[in-house]
This record gives sequence, structure tokens and C-alpha cells, in this order.
Amino acid sequence: MLIKRRKGWEIRESEVTPESVFMTRRSIVAGGLSIAGAAAFGIAPAFAAADPTADLYPAKRNDAFKLDREVTPEKISGDYNNYYEFSTSKSLASLAANLKTRPWSVAIDGLVEKPMTIAIDDLIRKMPLEERLYRHRCVEAWSMAVPWTGFPLSKLVALAKPTSGAKYVVMQTFMDRAQAPGQKQFWYPWPYTDGLTMEEANNDLAFLVTGVYGKPLGNQYGAPIRLAVPWKYGFKSVKAITKVTFAAERPKTFWEGLQASEYGFWANVNPEVPHPRWSQADERFLTTGERRPTLLFNGYGDYVADLYKDLKNERLWA
Repeated sequence: MLIKRRKGWEIRESEVTPESVFMTRRSIVAGGLSIAGAAAFGIAPAFAAADPTADLYPAKRNDAFKLDREVTPEKISGDYNNYYEFSTSKSLASLAANLKTRPWSVAIDGLVEKPMTIAIDDLIRKMPLEERLYRHRCVEAWSMAVPWTGFPLSKLVALAKPTSGAKYVVMQTFMDRAQAPGQKQFWYPWPYTDGLTMEEANNDLAFLVTGVYGKPLGNQYGAPIRLAVPWKYGFKSVKAITKVTFAAERPKTFWEGLQASEYGFWANVNPEVPHPRWSQADERFLTTGERRPTLLFNGYGDYVADLYKDLKNERLWA
């Protein structure tokens, strides 16, 4: 008897939220539904704002990226977000909705052939958008599964044309205390900064996100553009990116600057390496509340394990 064993990231097609559902929800917003009406449908208020790139969504799904679980409903993932620029509470969508995401530009500088600043809508329209189903694992030991839309980070790397001296890609979020009340907390090392090695940035999984659930990205998720690196803990996925710098030296990241003993540069998911204050052996899935075993690299080892095989003396896991 032939027994097919699914890999850790696979999901049955029957478990995936139908594309028609995404399209219908987008039509509700595009048709001019009020913010109050949108809330009644479980749509975060940030989605009600017009977006100049809305015609690009929903994008075609890339079926190479699959899951082992159902997609987390938008009502749940849209109201359970870490975004310290706005609040330490998870229910911050109403605060994040105040962030003006147009006009918005992304500066690309550092060790590149020609530094540039590009308007977000021009950048999005230059790129081949696709939808990917990704697991998301927070260092706080909760998890969800999200249909992100965006483009590979490697495409931005190619656009930037880094020089041979570039070893790291450093990403930085916006800085605006008037719009983001959390940035008034002086003990945090604002603006939020994180980074990847060039090898990580060019990996197939590294993804710049501009949409979710078949429409433009909601503010609470990190609009207008954020990173998704699903083999790492969620704090590596920078939100609301305004600057991408190619550098020779490893950056000091936001959480390293705040608490280096607990949060390192690499932050790869590993069930056998606990956080100093809690276990990482299992995780709580937001949709059902059930606890399930954590997978090494969040189930994406086939894609990324080789990136770290020669790093013997690095703290790879937290």
C-alpha cells in the first residue's frame, strides 16, 4: 500500500479558504460600505480606506506554499496583532487605522549601485504579486495561518543592485509619534529596525507583503508593506517599512537593543530551545485555541536549514 506522508507545511485543498470568499469581501469594501458596516462583516476599519493598488487584488495563489492547518479567519487575525508602535494590547486595529499610508515611499540605500526612493504604489506595480499561504509563529508561543499577498524579497534585492560588500539587508519602519502613540514610550529603541543576511533575503520564502485575504494590507498587519519570514519568530517581520539599507555589518535590531539576553538576531523557530521565561515546545493556534507541537523552523526546514549548517557558534534560535 502506498502511503503518502504530508510534509509539515502542507494542507488539504479542501481546507483552504476559497478565493471567491476573498473576492466577495473585497467587493463589499470597494462598493463603499461604511466603516461601521465593514465592522459588522468582521472587516477591520483599515480595510475601508481606498487603496490606489486595489485593482491588483486578489492575486493568483502560488500553490508551492501550502499549510498543515486551516487559514485563520480574518476576524481573528485582524484583531490579534503585535504592533508596539500603537499599543501593547493585541486589539489595536482602531489605533493603527489612523496611520496615513499614502503618500508613502521606501528609501533604498547603503551599499547599492544607486540609492533611490520609490513611491509605494510604483514599487508594488513593478513587482509580480502572488498570494502565499504562510504559517506565522510568534515568540509568545501563539500561531496563525495567513494568506499573504506580495512579492519575493529577492525581487527588491535585484532592483536595488547591491554591491559585493553588502552582507545584510536592514529594514526600518516609520517614525511618527503624532500618529503612533506607542512611539512616545522613550524606553523603546525607535524606530523599529531588523534585518536579514543577504542569503536569507534571497531565500525563496522571504516575502514582502502588500496584501492579505485577497485585498490590500490592513494597517494593523503593517500596511502598506511588511516583511514575512515564516521560519523565524514574528518579531523579525518588520511592519510599515520605509527604509531598506544594504550593509556590511550586522545591524543591532530593535529587540536586541531592548533585551539582548532574550531576543537575538537570528530568531529561528526551534521547539527545543525555550525562551528564558517560557517553553517553545508547543504553540497555541488562534483559530481553535488548541495546543500543538512546535516544528523546527516552523515547518520550513526543507527551504532554509542549509542557510545555517556552517554557523556553529551562533545563537540561532531566540
